[in-house]
Amino acid sequence: MRWNIPNTLTFIRLLAAPGVAVMFLYFARPWADWFALVLFLSAAVTDFFDGYLARLWRQESRVGAMLDPIADKAMVVIALLVITGFSGMDPWLIIPATVILFREVFVSGLREFLGSKSSLLAVTKLAKWKTTAQMVAISVLFAAMGLEYVREQALARNHSLMREMSNAGLDADFNVLSLATFGGETVWLFGLALIWVAAALTAITGWDYLKKAMPYLKDVAE
Repeated sequence: MRWNIPNTLTFIRLLAAPGVAVMFLYFARPWADWFALVLFLSAAVTDFFDGYLARLWRQESRVGAMLDPIADKAMVVIALLVITGFSGMDPWLIIPATVILFREVFVSGLREFLGSKSSLLAVTKLAKWKTTAQMVAISVLFAAMGLEYVREQALARNHSLMREMSNAGLDADFNVLSLATFGGETVWLFGLALIWVAAALTAITGWDYLKKAMPYLKDVAE
């Protein structure tokens, strides 16, 4: 593996994937939510730059082409596991998350089965949009988790502390608690809508890859 900048960015993104879960091991919430969000967003940005710089500087490599989708899938899978675990297993999240996880595993299996012919399942433009939609949706859901945790903690504390929050430079009708309540619910619903869109794109691209691999699957069946 050549340690040029594009490959290094891809490798950093691969390491950042488990780092999202580690944030919840070493930091208390909601700081863990914010740190996970920042780490996930930073890693997602490198997804654009590693490919762009590799093409710009003509540093594309087989290792980079292999690690790039692995890093993307690891980021998405681990982040979804963390979010579903801390969200109280919301069925409106579990269903699209299941679609995404199933597709990623299934397509990886297809590529392994095709072996030398796996280039037939090269990443399409729609698949790139799918990955972008997944990362945007997950980022929004991390932000919603942080806001929701702030609301829950505020409600659990005594009234004097809530009054202190209300007087923190904001008027009584628009305090930290009401902002977290409104913001958390709104951002969470927005994140759910985005993850359903991402799941739809994920299913469509998975079906497209299945159709491309179907002739070789038929040969095996015969």
